[in-house]
Amino acid sequence: MTCATCVMRVEKALKKVPGVAEASVNIATERATVQGGTDVAAQALQAAAVAAVEKAGYQATPVHEDDDDAPATPAPAGGLPAWWPVALGALLTLPLLLPMLLSPLGADVMLPGLWQLALATPVQFVLGARFYRAGFKAALAGSGNMDLLVALGTSAAYGLSVYLLLVAGVAHGGHGALLHLYFEASATVITLVLLGKWLEQRAKRQTTEAIRALHALRPATARVRRHGVEAELPVRQVRVGDLVVLRPGERVPVDGVIVEGRSHLDESLLTGESRPVARGEGGPVTGGAINGEGALLLRTTAVGAETTLARIIRLVESAQAAKAPIQRTVDRVSAVFVPVVLGLALLTFGGWLLAGSGWEAALINAVAVLVIACPCALGLATPTAIMAGTGVAARHGILIKDAQALEVAHAVDTVAFDKTGTLTEGQPALVALCPAADLYEAELLRLTAALQQHSEHPLARAVLQRAQAQGLNAPAATDTQALPGRGLQAVVQGRLLQLGSSRLLAESGAAAGPLAAEAAQWQADGRTVSWLLAPATAEHPARVLGVLAFGDDLKPGAAAAVQRLRAMGIRTVMLTGDNAGSAQAVAAQLGIDEVRAEVLPADKAAAVQALRQAGRVVAMVGDGINDAPALAAADVGIAMATGTDVAMETAGITLMRGDPARVADAIDVSRRTYAKIRQNLFWAFAYNVVGIPLAALGWLNPVIAGAAMAFSSVSVVSNALLLRRWRAGA
Repeated sequence: MTCATCVMRVEKALKKVPGVAEASVNIATERATVQGGTDVAAQALQAAAVAAVEKAGYQATPVHEDDDDAPATPAPAGGLPAWWPVALGALLTLPLLLPMLLSPLGADVMLPGLWQLALATPVQFVLGARFYRAGFKAALAGSGNMDLLVALGTSAAYGLSVYLLLVAGVAHGGHGALLHLYFEASATVITLVLLGKWLEQRAKRQTTEAIRALHALRPATARVRRHGVEAELPVRQVRVGDLVVLRPGERVPVDGVIVEGRSHLDESLLTGESRPVARGEGGPVTGGAINGEGALLLRTTAVGAETTLARIIRLVESAQAAKAPIQRTVDRVSAVFVPVVLGLALLTFGGWLLAGSGWEAALINAVAVLVIACPCALGLATPTAIMAGTGVAARHGILIKDAQALEVAHAVDTVAFDKTGTLTEGQPALVALCPAADLYEAELLRLTAALQQHSEHPLARAVLQRAQAQGLNAPAATDTQALPGRGLQAVVQGRLLQLGSSRLLAESGAAAGPLAAEAAQWQADGRTVSWLLAPATAEHPARVLGVLAFGDDLKPGAAAAVQRLRAMGIRTVMLTGDNAGSAQAVAAQLGIDEVRAEVLPADKAAAVQALRQAGRVVAMVGDGINDAPALAAADVGIAMATGTDVAMETAGITLMRGDPARVADAIDVSRRTYAKIRQNLFWAFAYNVVGIPLAALGWLNPVIAGAAMAFSSVSVVSNALLLRRWRAGA
């Protein structure tokens, strides 16, 4: 594909395939994403899609999800380097250009006409054959593209020169040396366009560096220990549960858990964290990380397409292949671009004829209009910026799932944070407990541990750890039931008990008594409070058995992250199910603008919707299953990779380090990417809006027009590549 109209043709061909529900083509990645109905066999649809692309005049090869290799540029035919057509074209064209280059110095070295014909013909029909082939196929399909414009323009200049040479041959006995011909225009345009496409391809390869770097993290082999025997196996043959031996300095081949050993691991290319992280027995290890000084024995937890690295690669590839919403507007413009240019060229030809300038001048000006038009720049403006932006973000541990999330994030003016696990470490500890007058601390802890013994909630783990440290055995609990947004209940030693938030206390009707003052002080100190209750029965009213306080340290960079967002003009909101006192205390430490506490999971989504309805563009940041509805309701969902898979699947952006500072980085890279998109579109349109009228007025000769067209796409791609200089926190 050479320009945006090629994209439109391929998409149109794919959408006509029976069973195709949606098709999206990206010129920068040279990939098509096809979605079919559930009743269509994948292989049959794939074969039909490939056939449709080939019928449209292009070539296609299926891409499989389990491919281990990074995208590669196809090798030129015959094993020749990719630049050989450019070099040969320059060698043949330079003698034709010399008269133009030397004329300002007063030198007249015009080549004989037959020599010009001999030099220009191989450029026109050998090096330029690709333009004829692609242009002819586009014309047969009833559309146009860049190749058609180049083929028509250069053929007109070449044909005019041949005609003038024949006329000179008849009139002057075969001597056409003194007659001005236009072979240099046709040959130079083709050579410059080839040069531009070669430079463009080189630049486009640089936009895929992030993907290639991620693919390079996957080792080909792993040292596996089975039945006490170690063997070097291809990674494809490793299975979940296998023991993998990792030596110092080696790259981790699979996701796993450390069974033996301690070491430091460099995960910088995965998470953007420059410092190695310490890992010991029971610690998680991610494929692609580099082991430090210690030997490790890992138990494999994920292989192949299920590893974290494979999922990261899929996310980045998906984002780079998808179209940003603004690209669809550009596509609509591109659909009519070539027909409009052809019409303007005909108007230019007719206008100059009517002005009495002669058909030779009219044709040359029409040629200039054809060759200065640059639909390729329009097609590349958005996808190259998206590729560069998502690539540099991935290198810093910011995974952007789709182009829409990247485009929308630049406009975010409000960031809503979950508290636990997002702004705090998510590892609370039981710091205090106070029983009712007729209960001992140990009994309160024992009963609480009984309720929590089958829960994975962070507060439950804190209770169980404290009970275990004190050597307490929790009694069995039956009929355990979750109370969404409030807590849980179960039958312990024959009586129903409840454990939960201040909301649960208020709904129970139980009087807190002297414990209320203690709980209020804990909340003022930023602690999370849980109440142990005995619900009302027919014989007894509801009563409080005790209250517990949990402390959860703030993440080290949380305060700086919030301040940076405020410096960017972004309002911050905290949405938490925690009590109001604790939430207000945390918000005061961090400098958060607005707090909404004791919010149920469903109400978080409603709160996000309310912010959007108030005209705000909202990014929701969370890490848990209960945050998923709010992440989906926001304009942009941002998930911490340290949280649940559900949150990451729902969000448009995932932060691999779980660092709140990366929220500002994600918004910043989006702003810079969107700025590049606007700059690229401005230049792409400016080339055409300014260049075409100048060419039509006769102020640009075809050589200058061809150079402008050739380098328009190069400048657009080069501008997008400036995003690679972006640094987190800058």
